[in-house]
Amino acid sequence: MRSDLMKKGTGRIPHRALMKATGLTDEELSRPIIGVVNSQNEFIPGHIHLDTIAEAVKAGIRMAGGTTIEFPEIGVCDGIAMNHDGMHFSLPSREHIADSVEIMATAHPVDGIVFIPNCDKIVPGMLMAALRLNVPAIFCSGGPMLPGKVNGKAVALTDAFEAPGAIEVGKKDEKYGRDIEEYSCPGCGSCAGLFTANSMNCLTEILGMALPGNGTIPAVYAERVRLAKHTGMKIMELVERDIKPRDIVTEKSIHNGLVADMAMGCSTNTILHLPAIAHEAGIKIDLKDVNNISDAIPHLVKINPAGTHFIVDIYEAGGLSAVLKRLDSYGFIDTSVMTATGKTMAENIADTVILNDDVIRTKETAYSQTGGLAVLWGNICPDGAVVKRGAVLPNMLVHEGPAKCFDSEEECIEGLMAGKVVDGDVVVVRYEGPKGGPGMREMLSPTATLAGMGLDSTCALITDGRFSGVSRGASIGHISPEAASGGLLRLIQDGDIISIDIPNHSLELKVSPEEIAKREAEFVPHKLKEVSSFLKRYRSIVTSASEGAILKVEE
Repeated sequence: MRSDLMKKGTGRIPHRALMKATGLTDEELSRPIIGVVNSQNEFIPGHIHLDTIAEAVKAGIRMAGGTTIEFPEIGVCDGIAMNHDGMHFSLPSREHIADSVEIMATAHPVDGIVFIPNCDKIVPGMLMAALRLNVPAIFCSGGPMLPGKVNGKAVALTDAFEAPGAIEVGKKDEKYGRDIEEYSCPGCGSCAGLFTANSMNCLTEILGMALPGNGTIPAVYAERVRLAKHTGMKIMELVERDIKPRDIVTEKSIHNGLVADMAMGCSTNTILHLPAIAHEAGIKIDLKDVNNISDAIPHLVKINPAGTHFIVDIYEAGGLSAVLKRLDSYGFIDTSVMTATGKTMAENIADTVILNDDVIRTKETAYSQTGGLAVLWGNICPDGAVVKRGAVLPNMLVHEGPAKCFDSEEECIEGLMAGKVVDGDVVVVRYEGPKGGPGMREMLSPTATLAGMGLDSTCALITDGRFSGVSRGASIGHISPEAASGGLLRLIQDGDIISIDIPNHSLELKVSPEEIAKREAEFVPHKLKEVSSFLKRYRSIVTSASEGAILKVEE
């Protein structure tokens, strides 16, 4: 056993003495030791209840004959960190999470690991750690939040972020704002739509790193606790059979993940996280392959904010197993892949029944015959840019308009509130990329303000930053190379015509090469903001969004 490194033999007398100081017995030390990584904290609604999940996981481990040792992990709530300096730390926390799990699980070698995440960067950070360590591992998330209800209508965090803009232009009143504040997020769980947290929890299950139900069983259901107990029992089987993360996360399973991503229209953040996760497994994702998949896969599931359904509706329609069953029926996925159940995906979904053909549609009734995400190319983004195509209004899939430029998210919000953006504009938000931000902040507040003001039907927004899964509209992010790395984005001026053609994967600045060369020669470098020592280190080694914003150091 791997844990023998710290507990077996005469030379480990001091190690055993220290472990016995924690209350462990000889009997417990003789069993496989399973690390339980718990990201519970009292800031994040998706994590407030994770101690309950951890206790259930530990009960399952003990029932199956293992010994549990729990250790903590940090977590940032992107919603609370939004639109202030806190958002600079969200994406960098992904790398910190992966590093800190590696540190803990190497300094204290365990035989297996159960990861308990739920939100935003915590899920991909833990997946990166699992693949880096390649010790038998399994995930059990905290589960999705149920939607709230205001004036008889189901609501979620999307409505809360769009409320300020709607109130600002008089479309909604202050009472509506108070009701949304009180009822849009009714309790624990990852926010109810297909935002980044639920996108990543769903993809964790689809990649095979969690038991069926991980992505969709609501946080408040007893079934979630039972899932946690079964997860604890299952890790013991994975340890016994020596099934490791890299046996599960392969090129085939990542392809399955991208297919499901397109069929469901997940958060654009998945195109940032999947390459980083794949990198830890020694696999490279080419953004051009993403478009090839997206162009071939129909958009079968449309969840808030793109649609009117919520994660609980997928659960009631048969869960992700039903989504996979539908995709398999068309030959879109490879179900021979191994999963954390110890069985193949084909075995997992063999008896699955699709319970709602409106929530999980057929090819014939699909929302579109192409996937929910798309990568764009052009002189603005020669290394790519990403858009949630399934959340773009049909009339905005092709758009041409004058640029309205802002050098930060804060400038953009001020400009929107001051009425500087008008119908037809293409809003440009730059110096918000991995290096320029630094930390590649989510531009949810600008997109939500545009939507709340009713401008999402006539205006687009492009940025080298990224978007929350809550964002909707013609919101194009991850522009690479970013402005701070010499990208063309930094040379765009107010009034320049920008052409967007999402069906043809195009994003172009309609300015002559001669004028671009003139601006390049006259350009005065933008002064990047002063940041903390942590963010300075991050800025110095982070790569482009087109590479997943992974960290690279000279060897």
